[in-house]
Amino acid sequence: MTAIAIVALVCWAIVELVNGPKGKKKDKKEVDQVNLTNDLEREVTAMRERIETLEKIVTDEKYDLNRQFDDLKKDKVA
Repeated sequence: MTAIAIVALVCWAIVELVNGPKGKKKDKKEVDQVNLTNDLEREVTAMRERIETLEKIVTDEKYDLNRQFDDLKKDKVA
C-alpha cells in the first residue's frame, strides 16, 4: 500500500515538472493576447470617434460652401 502511494507521488511530481513551465508560458501568452486585444479595442474606439468628427465636419454646410469658395479662388488664379 505504501509503495503504491510512493509511486503515485513520484508520477505526479514528474508530470508537474514536465507540465509546469509550459503552463506558465501559456498563461503569459494569454495575458499578452488579452492586453493586445484591449489595446486594439481602445484604438478602434478612438478611430471611430475621429471618423465621426470628420464626418460631421465634411457634412456641414459651411464646409461645403468654403470648399466651393476655395475652388472659385483657384479658378480665378488660373
